[in-house]
Amino acid sequence: MQISNIKFLRFLVLIKKFFIDHLKKLTANTLGWLAAIVLHCATVPSILALMAGLTDKLPSVDVILFIWAGLVLLFARAILLKDQLNIITIGTGFIAQSVLMAFILFK
Repeated sequence: MQISNIKFLRFLVLIKKFFIDHLKKLTANTLGWLAAIVLHCATVPSILALMAGLTDKLPSVDVILFIWAGLVLLFARAILLKDQLNIITIGTGFIAQSVLMAFILFK
């Protein structure tokens, strides 16, 4: 019984060490990924409202340019770090936003 308690305590120590060593990295990567998604979604409501005819106001150009500049920088960072998840996420977002803008332009 005492040997199983020692093994259990070692297991708990290993779990604690894992979380202390890796939680900061996991959290930073997750927040970076979520930031890319939020940046892509920033203009979607106004673009969809424009397409549906609910409004005739376009999002301001400077906001769009800053959002796209931030996304391009995040995309370049992902390429340099060879981060496949962010490359796919940001690339898909670029394609989706380009399609939405094409629908508006060629409507």
